[in-house]
Amino acid sequence: MPPIDDLLRQYGVVILFVWAFLVQAGMPAPAVPVLLGAGALSGSGLGLAGAIGAGMAATVGADILWYWLGRVHGARVLGVLTRLSLKADSLARLAKQRFAAHGARYLILAKFLPGVNPLVSGVAGAFRTRPRQFLFYSATGALAWAGAWITLGYLFAGLIEAILAAASRAGTPLIIAIVGVLVLVAAARYVRRHLFMRQLLRARIDVFELKQRLDRGENVLIVDLRTALDIQAAPLGIAGARWIPPEKLDGKRQPIPPGKLVVFYCAEPREATSARIAGLLSRNGYRNVRPLSGGLEAWRHAGFPVEPIRADLPGPEAPLKDRVQ
Repeated sequence: MPPIDDLLRQYGVVILFVWAFLVQAGMPAPAVPVLLGAGALSGSGLGLAGAIGAGMAATVGADILWYWLGRVHGARVLGVLTRLSLKADSLARLAKQRFAAHGARYLILAKFLPGVNPLVSGVAGAFRTRPRQFLFYSATGALAWAGAWITLGYLFAGLIEAILAAASRAGTPLIIAIVGVLVLVAAARYVRRHLFMRQLLRARIDVFELKQRLDRGENVLIVDLRTALDIQAAPLGIAGARWIPPEKLDGKRQPIPPGKLVVFYCAEPREATSARIAGLLSRNGYRNVRPLSGGLEAWRHAGFPVEPIRADLPGPEAPLKDRVQ
């Protein structure tokens, strides 16, 4: 079997392309060590320009994949991404919030944030960012991401080779230890997600029960927790709902009166934001707070009434200027 450094020198560009594509497409694995290693090898046959080009092409390819899926399937594609990743579902909300604040420019920074880049690409597609503008910022971010790490590896090639040599001398025990740590981290994240989902399933209320309670005239407060970007894209909500950004519910002074059933709905996969806010209010003394199973989409699918959301939203967001009319 040929030595690992010979394999890297012979197939380095292919390995770099595949790894960078998978990571930027959502695979929960580190990319920086591979980019640094590619940079270190670029001075001994791999080629600095070729390495950066491979990393950039792979990243843009992953972006285009999720952008296209977002355009075809809308925000539902975010649910697929959160199932692929061990990251929290709340990353989907973070991607929408940052995209609303910065527009397609956020694609540049997202390249450097683990697990965020595919979500932002999906959001850009779902909210109809112009293809030409998307490609410009995607390529700019890909060049900055791949170029920075690979060039850093090239500049510190001697140090990286010394570290690899030391790791090679350590042999199999070191590899087993590293793999063990990675497995433990993945298992811990899986357990946290499993416990979160169990808690969510116990707390949820379905749309039919909510409709029955409303028809009986019960004192129910429905709170819309969607982001400003969600509201601007689909300005309809459950009839009688009140739009309150979750940020206003994180403090001690709550704008929600106690003593009534409070039902939250959001636009995140598996009601992640609704569950988080319901749990927060429960810890602050509220006794009857529940996320709505399926959110607004389930409510509308059941044929129940919706109406325009009345909310004091921020000024025009950058992405809206970029949307296809």
